[in-house]
Amino acid sequence: MPDAPRTGDLRAPEHIPRATAAATLVIVRFTAVRPSAALLPPVLVAVVLAALGGCGGSGSHTTTTTKATTSPPAVAPPHPRRAVHFVVSDGDTGRPVAGAVVSAPGAIRRGASLLVLRKAKALVVTARAPHYGSLQERIVPGRGAIKLTLYRSDGQWLLYGGDPARTQSQPAIRLRPPFHIAWARYLGSLIEYPAVVDQGVAYLNNLSGHLFALSMQTGKTLWEVNMHSREQDSSPGVVGPMLVAHVKTGRVMVVRRSTGKVMWDYPASGEIESSPVVEHGIDYLGDWAGDVYALDLRTHRARWVYHDGCKVTASMAIAGPVIYFGDYCGRVVALRRSDGRPLWTASAGSPVYGTSAVAGGRVFVPSRDAGALYAFSKSGAALWHVSTGGLVYSAPAVWHGRVYFGSYTGELYCVSASSGAVLWRLQVGGPISGSPTVIDGVVYVGSFAHRIVGADARTGRTLFTFPHGEYVAVSGNRGKLLLYGWASLWAVTPATRRGG
Repeated sequence: MPDAPRTGDLRAPEHIPRATAAATLVIVRFTAVRPSAALLPPVLVAVVLAALGGCGGSGSHTTTTTKATTSPPAVAPPHPRRAVHFVVSDGDTGRPVAGAVVSAPGAIRRGASLLVLRKAKALVVTARAPHYGSLQERIVPGRGAIKLTLYRSDGQWLLYGGDPARTQSQPAIRLRPPFHIAWARYLGSLIEYPAVVDQGVAYLNNLSGHLFALSMQTGKTLWEVNMHSREQDSSPGVVGPMLVAHVKTGRVMVVRRSTGKVMWDYPASGEIESSPVVEHGIDYLGDWAGDVYALDLRTHRARWVYHDGCKVTASMAIAGPVIYFGDYCGRVVALRRSDGRPLWTASAGSPVYGTSAVAGGRVFVPSRDAGALYAFSKSGAALWHVSTGGLVYSAPAVWHGRVYFGSYTGELYCVSASSGAVLWRLQVGGPISGSPTVIDGVVYVGSFAHRIVGADARTGRTLFTFPHGEYVAVSGNRGKLLLYGWASLWAVTPATRRGG
């Protein structure tokens, strides 16, 4: 008699292939002999009998099919994260910036917060918003909200005249009197030309040749550079991270805005009074030797030099592909920007000291000794002129089809840009040498009566007077205006702020 199989012995038949690790269905055949109750514990006997009974109880060649279960793939636990909160404000007004977005590599955005890895010690974040420039900054997350500042590019004052056409107006600034004084600074000597302003910093020269960077928030000096010039009669210009200054002694000086460090300079043939205007990396300027330059700020070399032959104190005005300026021979000149080729010249009646303005297809030129403002077409045709009976040093301002200029008679003129008809005149009490400026419908002018007057630009009605002033009247940004006296400046904010 053959040996009976041992109790519970499982035998895999030879005709069934060996199961593999990847199988999801395993078929097992086994034979079992009903064990004697004497050989098994009572509980186990009951279990075995129940199992055999469920299989028909025959005890021979019974097949059972079962599904093998596989564990789900292991998932790495998520890296622990923490929320970093941000507040994005307008750098000029201090107001929250609507629609601002903050991002960082590897971070998850959640509204005004970023979910960042808990172990992250520093982040390079980027903030941006419609109508604003972008900001990239390295920050160290802390417990409180992190403040980021954005600036509207259209609300800055990057060059003398407000724009390359030198219209002496800034439409994005919406600040009107009455004003409160936020801070004041004394700078030691005459301020003849206004500051340029960008990203919360004002840059300006005084007559003794010192170049200042002042905080628009507090008036504090951030840095100061001695340009070693006996005089300084121009405004600097902002060009990205650089500041371009024309030094009266005959140098173009390029300064790093963040530190005031002089990066390089370029010698001109004569003294320079014209303020920078930079387009596509080219600085255009004239000098007392009668040369006009197109200075490439990338190569530090002149692309071209136009030999005008007459002293040039005026700044260059740019409209499209053409440069316009007046000279001391009493001419207005138009040059092609690309190569300095003269396109036309016309007589302005007498030497031109002040800067011309270009708007509405016309070129407006102040004629010093003729005491007049001349208007030309952009092709050089004389259109009209307005005589005042006094010297006209003042560069004109253009706003909404009107032209504003001052005379040594002490009168501020408003004339029609199309016809030259005098719309109104305002006596301000002293000779006007500096340019008028139009901001939010108010035209401001300084005079030798040592005060600034602000008038309604449409009617000429006086809206504002300030008991200091001399040459220039005003510049600024969307949060503050700067008013200029002999050697001091004041930052003012509206008593009731509006606009955005």
